[in-house]
Amino acid sequence: MSLSDLPGSLPERPVTDPFGNQVPLDARGGPTTALAEPVERVRSLWVTGVVLVNVGINAAFFGPIQVLLGQQAIHFDEGQKEAILALVTGCGAAVSLVANPLFGAFSDRTASRFGRRVPWVVLGAILGAAALVALAGAPNVAVMTILWCLVQAGCNGAYAAITAAIPDRVPVPQRGTVGGLAAMGQTVGILAGAVIASVVSGNFALGYIVCAAALLAGVVLYLFKNDDAPLSAETRPPFKLWTFVKGFWISPVRYPDFAWAWLTRFLVNVGNHMVTLYLLFFLKDAVHLEETQGIKPEFGVLILTGLYAVMVIVTSVVGGAISDRMGKRKPLVIISSIVISIASLILGFDPTWTGAIAGAVVLGIGFGAYLAVDFALITQVLPTALDRGRDLGVINVANSLPQVIAPLIAYPFVAFWGGYVSLYVAAAVIGLLGAVFVVKIKGVA
Repeated sequence: MSLSDLPGSLPERPVTDPFGNQVPLDARGGPTTALAEPVERVRSLWVTGVVLVNVGINAAFFGPIQVLLGQQAIHFDEGQKEAILALVTGCGAAVSLVANPLFGAFSDRTASRFGRRVPWVVLGAILGAAALVALAGAPNVAVMTILWCLVQAGCNGAYAAITAAIPDRVPVPQRGTVGGLAAMGQTVGILAGAVIASVVSGNFALGYIVCAAALLAGVVLYLFKNDDAPLSAETRPPFKLWTFVKGFWISPVRYPDFAWAWLTRFLVNVGNHMVTLYLLFFLKDAVHLEETQGIKPEFGVLILTGLYAVMVIVTSVVGGAISDRMGKRKPLVIISSIVISIASLILGFDPTWTGAIAGAVVLGIGFGAYLAVDFALITQVLPTALDRGRDLGVINVANSLPQVIAPLIAYPFVAFWGGYVSLYVAAAVIGLLGAVFVVKIKGVA
């Protein structure tokens, strides 16, 4: 029996989390259930629910991004399709940068009897699905843009909540495994989105409806099997707007491990996006795929993406489990970051179809393991239990921002500074910096 099991006054010493931050107490003087560090291993059914939510969210994201939005842009004005697609996806990306940490922070403060995360997973999925269905009948580009921004808002709200549910419920020794399975769910969702877009065969309206159905179906199991502990209203700090806004700045001086974790993830993602950004043009102009192999570059991208995705699925699950068994995160994060950089160099110095296949496989091996193990590492450097959703949302900016930054870095290399060799060498160097800075994290082995 612990002090928190006994009636009476508050303990003489404040209760703190592993980082020395004071944890809010319940009426009996013990840490609230929602904020306590989890110690019981989660069940397979709960993990399955989390994986399915990730599948649904990513199918709803990537079916439109990969194909459906482009088809709708052609429907409105084929001559301006590139500009329309850039406008719609650019506005959506801007929304995602804000929505993820914002909705994560909202979920942190939710004192619902259903728990902190479930309401936002469900409401986010409903908003995203409704906007997708409405997209099917969007009358013009302006409405299309607004609705895609709503899809981004809803899906990011659900994603912020389901991501925060993992450190809420999963004990540290199991986080690599669960993080790997969640990463697997994300990759399966991306493939599912591509399959949906292909199956509807140009009928983008039907594609949006199927993506909406996948999003809603993905949350059903989690809705009923979530074990989401409620946050009691009395332990929730009073809302002060300026304090709430300031909370999104997480001081690198006070929380250096969090800052280094953010920077390393940002650098690795910048390098990864630099590798994949011009893949179609690389196959066309450097590999000369159609001339040498008789394969259209577009189909070549599909083949490489499939190989990459399969390796991500395998190594995310295996890498996460190995990390849990070792009880260490940093060595595997460093090794996987180096593997990602090796993939960049293979592409740069062997611009052939064989080299492209090898690069895609190696990239998938490295990135899958990285996704699983780095996520587990990040959950161990979060500043407070009370703000897990917000802080993971800030981390997710390191996933989204590289999509904006990478093209700005990549274009000069391709156009002016040596072409694809220099591009992929630069991507490798940036990824290696991510590996180097992991050693700066002191609070995790």
